[in-house]
Amino acid sequence: MSFESFSDFLAMGRHGLFVWSAYGIALLVLVINVALPVMARRRYLQQEARRLRRESST
Repeated sequence: MSFESFSDFLAMGRHGLFVWSAYGIALLVLVINVALPVMARRRYLQQEARRLRRESST
């Protein structure tokens, strides 16, 4: 597929809104799929560190 200009590329033959929103949603899902486990692991490690400090102080 050939476009005459960058704005034509962004417009995607008047389907740009749907194309780019689909890319945006897909990117959002990928970011969430990476971010949630990373945040959960960090939270788990912080909880374990607190638990170990609490147990070692008694």
